[in-house]
Amino acid sequence: MQVWVLLYNARTDNEGIYTLQIESNNIIVAFEQEDDAIRYAGMLEAQDFLTLTVEIIDKQELEEFCEDAKYDLNIVPTDALLVPPEKNVDKTDWSKNLDQDENVSSELEDEIAIEDPVIAMMRRRLENLL
Repeated sequence: MQVWVLLYNARTDNEGIYTLQIESNNIIVAFEQEDDAIRYAGMLEAQDFLTLTVEIIDKQELEEFCEDAKYDLNIVPTDALLVPPEKNVDKTDWSKNLDQDENVSSELEDEIAIEDPVIAMMRRRLENLL
């Protein structure tokens, strides 16, 4: 059986799968029908969520992935309507590494901002000439 999932950055090195986080559980959401997955992705995008790609995957493969990653799986049946939560996570798990890199570059910028007093004085004199 095939199911439809929502992916971030599909077919890239930074690909991720959409999950719902309820308390400390990550739940992968899959859909029996492609139209339902597309509709859900559209509702997320209307809430200013990241753009998602709808992809088909083998249900057994997805179940094995969930077991290995210790994620729960929720397959939305054809006759059900799933509505996205009103609030989304501000920072995704896969963007934590990017945030750490930004913090390092921010610290470097702070160090650069501390000028030598002689250079600061010369800069002020040159600015006064303008």
